[in-house]
Amino acid sequence: MAQRGRLQQTEPAVATATATDIPARIERIPLGRFHYRLAGTLGVGTFFDGFDSTSIAVILTVVIAYFDISTGQAGILVAAGYLGQFLGALVIGALADRFGRRPAFLLSLLTFGVLSAVCALAWSAPSLGVLRAVQGIGLGAEVPVAATLINEYLGARNRGRVAVAYQSTFNWGLLAAPVVGIVALRGFGEDAGWRVLLAVGALPVLVAAYAWFRLPESARWLAERGRRAEAEGYVARMEREATARGVVLAPPQAAPAAPAAGRLRLGELFAPAYRRRTLMLAAIWFLAFFVGYGYAVWMPTLYVRVGGLATTQALGLTVLVGVLQLAMVYVTAFLADRVGRKPLLTWGFVIMTAGALVGFVGVGVLGVHAWPMLLATAAVFAVGATAPTSTLYLYTAELYPTRMRAWATSACSSVNRLASILSPLLVGGLLGTSLGAGAVFLSFALACAVALAVVMVAGIETRRRPLEEISR
Repeated sequence: MAQRGRLQQTEPAVATATATDIPARIERIPLGRFHYRLAGTLGVGTFFDGFDSTSIAVILTVVIAYFDISTGQAGILVAAGYLGQFLGALVIGALADRFGRRPAFLLSLLTFGVLSAVCALAWSAPSLGVLRAVQGIGLGAEVPVAATLINEYLGARNRGRVAVAYQSTFNWGLLAAPVVGIVALRGFGEDAGWRVLLAVGALPVLVAAYAWFRLPESARWLAERGRRAEAEGYVARMEREATARGVVLAPPQAAPAAPAAGRLRLGELFAPAYRRRTLMLAAIWFLAFFVGYGYAVWMPTLYVRVGGLATTQALGLTVLVGVLQLAMVYVTAFLADRVGRKPLLTWGFVIMTAGALVGFVGVGVLGVHAWPMLLATAAVFAVGATAPTSTLYLYTAELYPTRMRAWATSACSSVNRLASILSPLLVGGLLGTSLGAGAVFLSFALACAVALAVVMVAGIETRRRPLEEISR
């Protein structure tokens, strides 16, 4: 067998492989080396997605001083990157359903890896903003495409656990960025250290080179597109690996009737069969990340400007909260197939609402500006935000059929990029007024409360249900 991710003509093929029996065979295959290799390759890419996404937050205070810009201008700088992510999710997400998950993943890695290196050479705040916007095209597409691909190779029994565990690599990237930032700023000084951090974000180019040879295409997508020999080759490989380690595979069960295959129609997201879930997901994505990105991007700056800490001390607290959030990702993975997606989303928004209210009362009402209050608020946010942010890619990919899964996941998740544009602008604007941080926390509390209501009213449970059944 050839070692490249794309199967060659020498791969054995079975003519009976169809778009319906491929999912049935995948459902009965237990986790094995194929799944772990897939999750590992995608996970390394997603690690750097998290790293590059949060790097601007790590260096924001330094960049403000280096280019002598206001907090409002800094908000525009942050928002520019999210604008690129919004466009990238839409464009590359649609390409993933048309040309495959594999090429879309490679394209996204190369885009944000190369542009991270170029960002390190920025000569002004506007140039950094433009370059971050272009880099965002790759960042916005990577996780939706990767989440789609890994979902399509997992059976219903353990899909939630594995998909959320894979996505923990994003949180490892979030955690690594401030650690590397501390080392870079101390080792090279603030004037050069921020550039070093951005240069490290170019490593996804090497990941793309490895993925070119090792990453498989989605068997579900191949079968639906009529490329049945290739789909059969991947599934047969999984079956051989399972039987080689002594697993006795049960006969494939009749798969639920999948939605009719066909060409992707971009407007189908709002067809009667999918309109309600699309609107529900769009609302949750927007509100969860309006709060999530708002506090994640600005919290290091709040530690400095409100709490009175030095930049490296602020980054140390950011790492501490990141460790807590990373631990909560694994708790979420443990619970995903036990309690289900809807309860996790519900309790996540309950805790986020409580955290925002603590911040509003402590900072806005009582006037407590000490860094321990900010840290306590960030910790509660981290615990609550983990469930929505680590399950939404999984949840969204589950609710749509194969022919439009990558596009739907990318389109729905792109709404969070709009939130990510608006939230830094709002937070930066409020911090520059007499309303201050208290008003920021109040806006977060209202957003979380609305998201909680949406989940409770319109949420759909997907736990341990085959993709073909959920997406009908």
